[in-house]
Amino acid sequence: MTKDDYVPLFETRPFKGRILFRLFAASIFVGICFICIYRVRFLPEEGKVERWTWIGLFLAELWFSFYWFLTAVCRWDSVYRLPYKDRLSQRFDKELPGVDIFVCTADPLIEPPSLVINTVLSVMAYDYPPEKLSIYLSDDGGSDLTFYAMLEAATFSKQWLPFCKKFKVEPRSAEAYFRTAFEPREDPVKAREWLSVKKLYEDMKMRIETTTKLNRIPEDIRKQHKGFREWDFVSSKHDHQTILQILIDGRDPNAVDVEGRPLPTLVYLAREKRPQFHHHFKAGAMNALIRVSSRISNGPIILNVDCDMYSNNSESIKNSLCFFMDEEKGDEFAYVQYPQNFENLTKNELYGGSYRVIQKLEFPGLDANGGPCYIGSGCFHRREALCGKKYDKDCKVDWKRLHERKVKESASVLEETCKVLASCTFEQNTQWGKEMGLTYGCPVEDVITGLTIQCRGWKSIYLIPQREDFLGVSPTTLLQMLIQHKRWSEGHLQIFLSRYCSLLYGHKKIPLKLRLAYCPYNLWGANCLATLYYVAVPCLCLLRAISLFPKTSSLWVLPFAYVAFAHRAYSLGEFLWCGGTFQGWCNDQRMWMFKRTTSYFFGFFDTILKLLGYSKAAFVITAKIADDEVLNRYEQELIEFGATSPMFDILATLAMLNLFSSLGAIKKVILEADHSKVLDLFGLQILLCLLLVTINFPVYQALFFRKDNGRMPSSVTYKSIVFALLVCTLAMY
Repeated sequence: MTKDDYVPLFETRPFKGRILFRLFAASIFVGICFICIYRVRFLPEEGKVERWTWIGLFLAELWFSFYWFLTAVCRWDSVYRLPYKDRLSQRFDKELPGVDIFVCTADPLIEPPSLVINTVLSVMAYDYPPEKLSIYLSDDGGSDLTFYAMLEAATFSKQWLPFCKKFKVEPRSAEAYFRTAFEPREDPVKAREWLSVKKLYEDMKMRIETTTKLNRIPEDIRKQHKGFREWDFVSSKHDHQTILQILIDGRDPNAVDVEGRPLPTLVYLAREKRPQFHHHFKAGAMNALIRVSSRISNGPIILNVDCDMYSNNSESIKNSLCFFMDEEKGDEFAYVQYPQNFENLTKNELYGGSYRVIQKLEFPGLDANGGPCYIGSGCFHRREALCGKKYDKDCKVDWKRLHERKVKESASVLEETCKVLASCTFEQNTQWGKEMGLTYGCPVEDVITGLTIQCRGWKSIYLIPQREDFLGVSPTTLLQMLIQHKRWSEGHLQIFLSRYCSLLYGHKKIPLKLRLAYCPYNLWGANCLATLYYVAVPCLCLLRAISLFPKTSSLWVLPFAYVAFAHRAYSLGEFLWCGGTFQGWCNDQRMWMFKRTTSYFFGFFDTILKLLGYSKAAFVITAKIADDEVLNRYEQELIEFGATSPMFDILATLAMLNLFSSLGAIKKVILEADHSKVLDLFGLQILLCLLLVTINFPVYQALFFRKDNGRMPSSVTYKSIVFALLVCTLAMY
């Protein structure tokens, strides 16, 4: 193809609302400047308490202003990508590259095998030549239950893959499909086949779940496959040899489905674990898969997904290849990141789990400035970039050469030769975990990995397709969500305080806007201090009759009112534009405050303790299952408080503090002879307290009115009342 005949495989479109956002940002900036002028001009000259509380509030407002500036940088320029997979098929149909797909799981009790195999089946059934697909499951739990489920999935795939092709199934997770689809009654032959495959799936699911509940593999099943003999030498999930089994060898001419079509390669891997070695949970598992797959299939493109994040779009691979294989710009891209969407969100997103504004507005902004960060799942990688290669503009990929497999050894020989690649000692004194593969040493190792790839000269792509590509499971309890965000905020703050801080590490390597765009996420945890100050101190000062805001009769109230109202109104507009509801936005604002006062608080101080050598980073897996009672309350959009936790102690105490302060303010207004004088002096402060009481309404319900098991534990209720009364008493005197 000549340059004149070149037609791009993708299109880049600018975001249409950029001018409106820039006008809004400029007006907010002006309002912030007036607030700063007010704080400096009216700084109290007398009263030690008044002066220091004023300064503290000013510092909190300066932090919020700085953080707002960082988020504005993310959205200043935004682009959207549009792939043309029809052009890809016309141009490269016979030269499509091999694709290796990594699925990672760690615990069969938290991540049930039936959930894991549905993710595996969904990626096995991609609309892509099966002989060019290789699926690898990393089982960091080293569980024979997961291995058994994979054997069942390998057998069922012989029916499932041709069924997907014939019935044009979407999504290609069997569980998700049969949960919503109906049999094709207009054709009796197809209806019988449909019901037959559904029954095969349900029987398989029942066998897997029964075995999981028993927590052991029956002897008759163990005798059916040689792989089970590996568990005769397993001491525990933390102490075992490498277990590697090629369940389907895609090179074998006998590895075909019921209609005679080839099947993808399917590999089970439990890397070696020994107590004396540190295993770097997910990053170590991914790096083991990279090493093993390079020996078996060596696909130039790698997709990695979490075990609960099934493929919801069979065209995802081809959409991604439109970027990698574009003749003019394709060689620049290291990875294509998809949004993480969730299938179990309630109508109004009870725990704010959709991240719709981040994914639809902020990440396209990162894409315009060099590319989004890597978020750990739903990402297509260029293998050579993931393995440490620096970008070279003169290096062009020969896709004709790359799509051919050259491995000649038998499956049994490959199993043995590849075991050493997943051993504890293989990566010692190498660049694995440093310059090669995923980077070690942080709970959010995926973000560091993406940053180091970009700093080696590569760009990345953020793709929001019309059909959601990957669907996962969002936390169904408040505590799960808070713990998850504690880990994220802790990991991001560790990055900011390490040599991988984007401002320093990316100097002269990536654009300034991209370096700044990483900071809002890196500084999640640091938001806790300013938020806690703003939530607690104005309310306590109200009890002591200390005014911290301008009088409502003063013109200085206008910048405060404008910034607060305009910022929240624009936030609501963004949320609705991204497909949310008004109640969903209210829930999102509530979770924003809950996270900042608990998750980020604990994440912040755990990071400080780690830097001082008093704590070690740990990876916490979020549970993917919930009991029926909890799930029922979740579907009714009742917040789950039914557990004791220091996080709930803080939430409840702050809620009671706001309530007592509001009651004190109301009492003062009623008893004061000149009501208007009190309202004029403390109007904004009273409004802030009432707003916080409104946000905390579900907390009061859980403390005093709910009778179900999701209510706040009695111990938390008593402690919060005592703590709040004590603090209020000290503030008044």
